[in-house]
This record gives sequence, C-alpha cells and structure tokens, in this order.
Amino acid sequence: MKQSLNKNSNAILFVSCFILLNIFNVFSQEITTLEGASKVKIDSLYREDQFYFGFTYNTLTNKPDGLSQSKLSTGFSLGFLRDMPTNKNRTHAIAAGIGLSYNNYNQNLAVYKSDQAPSYSIIDPDTSFNKNKFSQLLVEVPLEFRWRTSTYESHKFWRIYGGFKLSYLILDRSIFEDAQGKIIVTNNNDFNKLLYGAYISTGYNTINVYAYYGLNSLFKSAKIEGQPIAMKSLNIGIIFYIL
Repeated sequence: MKQSLNKNSNAILFVSCFILLNIFNVFSQEITTLEGASKVKIDSLYREDQFYFGFTYNTLTNKPDGLSQSKLSTGFSLGFLRDMPTNKNRTHAIAAGIGLSYNNYNQNLAVYKSDQAPSYSIIDPDTSFNKNKFSQLLVEVPLEFRWRTSTYESHKFWRIYGGFKLSYLILDRSIFEDAQGKIIVTNNNDFNKLLYGAYISTGYNTINVYAYYGLNSLFKSAKIEGQPIAMKSLNIGIIFYIL
C-alpha cells in the first residue's frame, strides 16, 4: 500500500513539473515575441513627411511714398512636404511640397476700375473710408533644406528649416469701400502671376516660428504718377508641422 502511494506521489510530482515547465516555456516565448514586435515597429529609415499649416502677419516693404498699413493684415497657408534625408542619421534632409496660401493686405493704396487698365492712387489722409485692401490666393511650391535633432525613437525635436518658395497667383481681389459704396477689382493683370521668395522656420516639435520675404514685387506693371509700384511682402507668424 505504501509503495503504491509513493508511486502515485512520484507520478503527480512528475506531471506537475512537466506542466510548470511548459507554462514557463510558453510565457518566455510570449515575452520574446512582444520584444520582437516592439523592435519591428521602430523604423530606422523614417522620413519626416509632414502636413503643414501656418498663420502670418503680413507687411509690405518698398512701399511708395504715402502708403501705410493701418489695420492688421493676415494670411494662412497649408500643404504637404515630402521628406528626403541626406545623411545616415537622417538629421539632414531636403523636402519638396505643394500647398495653398491666402494673403490679405490692408493699406491705403486704392485700386480703381478703368476701361483700359486699373488705376492707382494713395488715399488722402482726410478721406474717410471703411475698407481698402487687396487679397491673393496662390498655389505654392516650397523647396527646403532641413536640419533637425530627430531620432527614429522620437518625433519631438528641434528644427531649422529654410528654403525657397515659388507661388502662382490664381485669384486676386481689391476692395475699396466708403459711404458711397464698394469698388471691387478682380483678375488684375498688373499683379505678378509668379512670385518667389525665401523663408525660414525654427522651433521645437509641432509649433515653429516662421518668416517669409518676397524677392520680387507683388505688382509687375502698376504705377502711381508714372512711378512703378515695387512693393514686396514680408510675412511673419507661426507654422505647424503634423506627421
């Protein structure tokens, strides 16, 4: 009887050890699988392809005598940039993209309708008016050079992006409004269709400071009293990059 009990005890102990060994084996395999899965998710060949949108305060440079901006002029832009790293650590890159921008300029340069072509004049300081501005909608093609402190483990980093942007004017509108009514001029051929300029953005993570300086004039043929209007744009604001 005693021998039978010993045999049963040994059998139970053997089965228990066998079951425990299998449980530990399965558990260790699951840990290994999870570790492997987490390693696979890390992409050492990452790219910072990004959507962007920005808001700017718009000013004018090279203004003709007497021209001033009395109200806040704003603009916004949005688009997509394709990232192309140029070094092994992927901290240097070139990016190209496409987007849209809308710029609004409140000032005292009145644009009037004419049979031949629009005419221009500086509004007299004693003249009362409600609104005077021109706005532009453009397709933009940015090309930028990128420096950043990013790694494949984190998308939060410092950046300095600078580049060159081509913009094509697709819509324009000038409005002068006083007590007598509105004068609206659209599709003004005196505006430059193709604009270009340099820009820079710098910051950390999503929010960045942004500045753009136009290298050619907003107008190509507009004149005041025989003098060309050679105004250029200077836009300062913030830009957001979103993966």
